[in-house]
Amino acid sequence: MSVKHVAGKKIGHVMLYALSTCVWCRKTKDLLDKLGIEYDYEYVDLLQGGEKDKTMETVKRWNPSCSFPTLVINDNKCIVGFAEDEIREALKT
Repeated sequence: MSVKHVAGKKIGHVMLYALSTCVWCRKTKDLLDKLGIEYDYEYVDLLQGGEKDKTMETVKRWNPSCSFPTLVINDNKCIVGFAEDEIREALKT
C-alpha cells in the first residue's frame, strides 16, 4: 500500500486522495501542512492494478464523481475539491 503519513496534531483520521499532478490537490496538501494536522495521503494516479481499483472504489463511495482532491475526515465527512474555508472549519479542534 502506498499511503503516506504526515505527522502533526492528531484530530482524528484525515485521509487525502489526490493526484500527483493536480494543482488543487497540492493546495489541499499544503493547507493541511500549514495547519499542522496529522494526515495520510495517497496519489491515486501512481497506483497500479488491483491497488488502484480498490482505492478508486473507496473514493467513489465518498465522491461518486471520482474527482480530486477528495478529503475524508474521521470516516464521516467528505470534502471534494480545494474548499479552504470548509476544510478549515471541519478541522477545527
